Amino acid sequence: MPRATTSYPETRRHSLSSTTCLAVFLLLAAGLLVRPARLCAQVVPSAYGSTEKLWVGGEYSDFLPDFGPPNRITGIGAFADWIVKPRWGVEGEARFLRFNGFYGEAQDDYLIGPKVQIVRLGKLRPYAKFLVGLGQSNFPFTIGTGRYLALAPGAGADYRLTRKIALRAEYEYQFWPSAPGIAGEPSNGMKPNGFSAGFAYKLLRH
Repeated sequence: MPRATTSYPETRRHSLSSTTCLAVFLLLAAGLLVRPARLCAQVVPSAYGSTEKLWVGGEYSDFLPDFGPPNRITGIGAFADWIVKPRWGVEGEARFLRFNGFYGEAQDDYLIGPKVQIVRLGKLRPYAKFLVGLGQSNFPFTIGTGRYLALAPGAGADYRLTRKIALRAEYEYQFWPSAPGIAGEPSNGMKPNGFSAGFAYKLLRH
């Protein structure tokens, strides 16, 4: 079967470089994280301990890309959680699903949004989140590359091993409303979804 070597116009129309996407994501994350830091002196301690904390970590993900055959793709990611109140915080994540793709298929995402701790059960901290950002898909057979608005609700749990180290596992269900935008394919939206597991380390505590 011959392999196409060019992208369809529909997928190139909104083309942005991966470097640009990452730069925008980092600037948004920095803006949200720096603002709470300036208010640190006004925070009142609670029964949960000092309010503002910064956790960073890495994870391994296994996702269903929701395009073509039901072939799962895997990859790695990084995240940062800025806890601004006892239960509330902001999470930013970047994920790169580059392994096991169907004939070159890959997906990346750059997301940020609110995160809430549902309950505290000893060392276990279940949470929910709703992230918004950019999703990118490299479609199989090099038929095109698309970049889309991504909405990503998710839920999971952190397990505190020590005061500074935690394990975490979660499920995330993304919705890309305008995808795939490829000639000859219906653009009813794509719903990449899957599981991630990893660890986090507490860098900062005010």
